[in-house]
Amino acid sequence: MIDLQSARLRNSANVLLLFFLGALLATAAELPYGGWVQIPILSLIWWRMGNQSLPSIKNQFISGMSFGLGYFVLGLWWIYISLHDVGGMHGALSCFAVFLLAAGMALYFSGASLSLCLARHKHLTGLVLAASWVVMEYLRSVVFTGFPWMGFAEAQFNGPFAPVAPFFGGLACTFLVVWVSWEISQLKKNIFFSGACIISAIALAQLAGFWTFTKPIGEPLNVRLIQGNFEQSLKFNPQAIEEQLSFYTNAIESQSADLIITPETAYPWPQSNLPIGLLGSLQQFSNNTSSNILLGVIGETGNSAGVQYTNRALGLSPNAQSYQYDKSHLVPFGEFIPPGFHWFVNAFNVPMSDFARGKQDQAPFSIIRLGKDAIHAVITICYEDIFGGELASRIHHSSQPVNLLINMTNLAWFGDSQAPAQQLRLSQLRSLETGLPALRATNTGITAVLGPDGKVMSQLDEFTQGVLNLKIQAYSGKTPYVLWGNAPILSLSCLLLILGLIRQKRI
Repeated sequence: MIDLQSARLRNSANVLLLFFLGALLATAAELPYGGWVQIPILSLIWWRMGNQSLPSIKNQFISGMSFGLGYFVLGLWWIYISLHDVGGMHGALSCFAVFLLAAGMALYFSGASLSLCLARHKHLTGLVLAASWVVMEYLRSVVFTGFPWMGFAEAQFNGPFAPVAPFFGGLACTFLVVWVSWEISQLKKNIFFSGACIISAIALAQLAGFWTFTKPIGEPLNVRLIQGNFEQSLKFNPQAIEEQLSFYTNAIESQSADLIITPETAYPWPQSNLPIGLLGSLQQFSNNTSSNILLGVIGETGNSAGVQYTNRALGLSPNAQSYQYDKSHLVPFGEFIPPGFHWFVNAFNVPMSDFARGKQDQAPFSIIRLGKDAIHAVITICYEDIFGGELASRIHHSSQPVNLLINMTNLAWFGDSQAPAQQLRLSQLRSLETGLPALRATNTGITAVLGPDGKVMSQLDEFTQGVLNLKIQAYSGKTPYVLWGNAPILSLSCLLLILGLIRQKRI
């Protein structure tokens, strides 16, 4: 009886330690070489989870939940800012909402961690754990429209497995992170096998970096990215809206460029209600200066139920019809209301929080230049940048060859937090996966230009009003990830899980 109580106390202490290590893992993601730092922290987590006094499915699930809660509470705390500071929701309800989201995300970590109970084979355990993590991360990106933020993959842009992304995507990076960190935790037991696995995985990943799949095309583009730095609390203030419309219009018309981009909802007013002549004036500027312009606006679409609003990128090109891209992957509660949750959105005091969904197969934006071939850009709006598989599919099935990525974002919702840096890493991973340069136009930051390898070429400081002027080279070609998507790594993971279950039944 005493031994049982002692074991329970040790397991309780272990749960608290795992919560702390999860928070430490989230902190490591923000470091300059966070992808490297996360691996030994993960190995310590696996070591603690694999050495429990009362090994059982229940205890393993609780351990995974504790580790996941520490990770996501710290990594996603900035959602509190949007709910409380911007949306006016009560502080206690805002905290509960953040905790509930973190708990929901931690459930996937718990599910993946169960493989440590179900697959106990000294050479297979790490592979099965990595496979289960990939499957759970994939499910996290699709269940209830998905929320794959704060995966291990984006930190790998500053880690050893980034070169794998153009071949098999971020999920493959996740697989290698989990597998190698597990083998590190087993070095004392299987020094030769685990050591060989670790060295081989890192060496092969680094060798993969010597392959490139896209190449420069045409002459560089002159680009202007405009960062207005308007507080989110002023977005629906009539006087502030007029100031915002005036700033962006004057900034656009102050200087021509091949491409001028404003942030998401830079014109925070329904398109049909914009000041008379504003869009006509901008179209005339485009015609006169041969400038292509992308505006963040509130679009409108009609159906039998009446007019619905959309989160829209409106494109104006010289002497051409206007282009529009309506955001397809919407943010739950912020841009669409799940059934049964209107009460929650009513507590979150933000107008126009139920948008219509754009089609997934929308054409890219064609950047027209006199006497030169058009450059085609795929547009994502804010949250869409975290879904690598969807972006790869859009590029693969595009009606035009895609040469450039454009992300229009407004992160003023999340104040002075790590959210902008987290999304920048996601954008960097998307460039790496696709082999294409990217332009990021944001309201408060981080406005940046990324090369085809995801590295930042230039950026504006956060919470400043300014314009980023530079030239960027467009690229052509498709990476293996664009061609294959997540199919290879998901197939491998499912095969490993099946193999692990078969071996477990034989034991």
